[in-house]
Amino acid sequence: MMPMTPDAPSNSSTAGPSGVPISSPNPQFDALLRNAGIAPLDQTGWIRITGSDRERWLNGMATNSVQHLAPGTGAYNFFLNAQGRIQADGNIFAFPEELWIETGRSQIATLIPYLDHYIIMDDVELADVTSTRHGFTLIGPRAGSLLATLGLSPEGLSPLGVRSLSWNSSSIILIHAHSPLVSRYELWADSPEMAQTLRQALQSAGAIACDPTSLEWLRLLEGTPLYSVDIRDRDLPQETNQTRALHFNKGCYLGQEIVERIRSRGNVHRTLSLFRLEGALPSPGTAIEAAGKQVGELTSAIAIPVSSGTLQLALGYIRREALDRREPLQYNSGTAFPAPAPFSTVETESPAQASDS
Repeated sequence: MMPMTPDAPSNSSTAGPSGVPISSPNPQFDALLRNAGIAPLDQTGWIRITGSDRERWLNGMATNSVQHLAPGTGAYNFFLNAQGRIQADGNIFAFPEELWIETGRSQIATLIPYLDHYIIMDDVELADVTSTRHGFTLIGPRAGSLLATLGLSPEGLSPLGVRSLSWNSSSIILIHAHSPLVSRYELWADSPEMAQTLRQALQSAGAIACDPTSLEWLRLLEGTPLYSVDIRDRDLPQETNQTRALHFNKGCYLGQEIVERIRSRGNVHRTLSLFRLEGALPSPGTAIEAAGKQVGELTSAIAIPVSSGTLQLALGYIRREALDRREPLQYNSGTAFPAPAPFSTVETESPAQASDS
């Protein structure tokens, strides 16, 4: 059903600039980094959009280009209000006769009414089809080769590309999911029984079942923000540092005026950043201070088991001037050091140390 699209090279290992791979004593997390881990996508929701005006209408609602999506391709998007604040996020995928939005299951109840409000005289219909989709994710350097052993090769599939394949006489949707660190795929079936059968086949081929904790460790290692946790309805698109969600030559859309104003100004006052932490693990919402003044806040924080011990990482917002001045950053029980995303164990020196080198 879906055409094939060009592929991007997959990672053979998770490594920093030194080429030394990151590893973990936790078998599930290490599978995600160095082998292949598998997990259900129970928190994912789907909205199907049909109607002759679907492309034009949705292009006016989302921050990325919808009209340029060929069947079998997708793009990450924000959905904004008139003030440019992010109301939801999701991947939009193009199929020959319909568009699909993949988003957090918790966002479905608010996103559908929000989008429906802007359907005026348009031939557009929205449907929550979450209950008809049953899927899981396969993550890690060996993910592609494991899929190939089952005749589900992702070769030639570009990031956010979609392909319809047949397996055991059933239709399977394969998505090359976004991942800045290791290969990541999603597989979706029409029935929970088929999804479970396929998942068991991949585990028999060598995939390791992973729990939500190990996936959260990977999310922080990647520096990938989560809507409702690191991205809130008060945040502006450019503050999130997720430029892949924005298209600046697509025409008008809701909230575009604010996005363009920020673009013409050059930057925003604060930005989402990854931090390495030293000290006690803080709770979400903990303030970041520099020179006795609050300059940001932490939105996610986690302790990750790695081969060298414990790595504490956090996502949060920080004022740009504090980053530019390379000031020491403190929180109530420790110190935060800006870090590259995805995280590399090589980049562990403090701002003061970096300026002296």
